[in-house]
Amino acid sequence: MTVDTQASVTNKAGGSPEGNDPDRGVQRDRQAWMSILAKADSKALADKIGQLQNLPPYSVIRPAESGSVMVRGRAGGMGSPFNLGEMSVTRCVVQLIGSEDVAVIGHAYIAGRDKQHAERAALLDALLQTERWAATVKDAVIAPLASAATDAQRDRSGKVAATKVNFFTMVRGEN
Repeated sequence: MTVDTQASVTNKAGGSPEGNDPDRGVQRDRQAWMSILAKADSKALADKIGQLQNLPPYSVIRPAESGSVMVRGRAGGMGSPFNLGEMSVTRCVVQLIGSEDVAVIGHAYIAGRDKQHAERAALLDALLQTERWAATVKDAVIAPLASAATDAQRDRSGKVAATKVNFFTMVRGEN
């Protein structure tokens, strides 16, 4: 008996199975906004969420709680993994309350112990999963926070580049 494995490897368009999978695109989008929310400055996040009008009510499924996780590293990025140390994280889970958004649950994990930051990030994660709020939150919260993060990264890169030292070897004679 032969099994056609080609069908499971490529899709109808001839690309990889992930290429046209709509769930894969949604997953990437959600990973991106959750990363932005988790890394955002707490005060900036509070200011942005304060600008949103008529937010829907929500219930806290898992209250913000702090704990620690083990951070692992690899020597040179490719060596054997080793335990680098522990870091504090705070997580929170909320659920939107309303007729059309009953099953929408938002999650957040942030570095540190800021419980309000975790709850705000979880609420925004839930809102971003709804058709009604996704565009508004992306425009009013995610885009400005992403832009601020990009600007901060560019500033840090510029400061680092200014201190770069170019070492070179000078050949002396024929030795």
